[in-house]
Amino acid sequence: MGQLGLRERKKLKTRIAIREATYRLIDEQGYDATTVEQIAEAAEVSASTVFRYFPTKEDIVLTDEYDPLLEDELRARPVDEPIVESLRHVLRRAVGLGFTEDPEVTRLRTRLMIEVPAVRSRLLESMSVTGRMLCRVIAERSGRDPGELEVRVFAMGLIAALTETAAYWAERGHEDDLGELVDRALSMLTTGFGTGVPEA
Repeated sequence: MGQLGLRERKKLKTRIAIREATYRLIDEQGYDATTVEQIAEAAEVSASTVFRYFPTKEDIVLTDEYDPLLEDELRARPVDEPIVESLRHVLRRAVGLGFTEDPEVTRLRTRLMIEVPAVRSRLLESMSVTGRMLCRVIAERSGRDPGELEVRVFAMGLIAALTETAAYWAERGHEDDLGELVDRALSMLTTGFGTGVPEA
């Protein structure tokens, strides 16, 4: 990716300031007690500026800058590599780098995802954005149309698997290795249970 211009850098700096203020306040006083007005004051911007960057409070928690990076990384993988293996490689690398984000922030985001119904609901809505990105990459790899049913089902299946992996990680107190959980989830998609469905 090319260097960001001055305007883009300023916008990114503002977005990051808003997010960091939000995480700090939520950590201190909880999600429900944190208002957009408090976030704006802590980030030293107006409430209208917060809403210009993030339509809802839930979006502040969920929005990140990683979809374009993920798309670039996927496109950089060999074109004949299975898309699941490309995704495995890219996500393992991203997890290894900590998503360029404080690990505590990653844990907070995933915890809110399972604890706050409004965040979970907004997450399900926002999944379509990442899903469309995956559709484009899968379509290019397979020579199919990005709007084709099979492409959409496969892409959203991947997104759902990764979302459930994050939820599982948070529900278990973030004790597991996230990279290993991602590997398990992607393996499940490609090989299934192998010996059958586990007993209840």
